[in-house]
Amino acid sequence: MKEKKRVYEALVDGAMDGLVGDALYDFVRKRCPRASSKKIVRASLLALSDPHLKDRNILDVIYALAIKHRLDDTTVEDEHNEVAEETKGPCSTTVKDLPPLS
Repeated sequence: MKEKKRVYEALVDGAMDGLVGDALYDFVRKRCPRASSKKIVRASLLALSDPHLKDRNILDVIYALAIKHRLDDTTVEDEHNEVAEETKGPCSTTVKDLPPLS
């Protein structure tokens, strides 16, 4: 969740600075080098659903970025990194510690 929040913050900061399109995407990748296209799209959707973000121009820029990169090819490395992060999450250790169901 921390990673998504950092990507979200970079995305909103870049859009507020007037960056659009590829310049915004490059800005986010520079601030969050481990962010895959998929993570950037997810952070974009998070920004679009944020009730505190009300500037129409910023929302339009973020929406355009999400649509443009929605169908980007993900690399094998991106998929591997996401799987590795999911297995490190707190849920996997919490489930192991639960007693078996009767």
